[in-house]
Amino acid sequence: MIHVTSKNFEEEVVKSDKPVLLDFWAAWCGPCSGFAPILDQFETENPGKVKIGKVNVDEEPELARRFLVMSIPTILLLEKGEKKAVTVGALGLADLEAWVNANV
Repeated sequence: MIHVTSKNFEEEVVKSDKPVLLDFWAAWCGPCSGFAPILDQFETENPGKVKIGKVNVDEEPELARRFLVMSIPTILLLEKGEKKAVTVGALGLADLEAWVNANV
């Protein structure tokens, strides 16, 4: 899992050879904290399916604005930096897997 910033967005997301799942979150967000272990488990159980990045909205407000993130957690799926799918709110593992499979 990578920490995505405005400085590394081009390299990590736009130039990625895989779809990128971006988790927009904040340290103070309870649902975000609950979703983090689910995202870790997804990454462990689905190695290489997508590249996973996390965007801290407090540290990267320009990225949150760019993708119109209004509430967190917001999860985006991007290909070559272009938004392909978005979901808002924490998901369970089965729902996350289904969402990714439907959009990759």
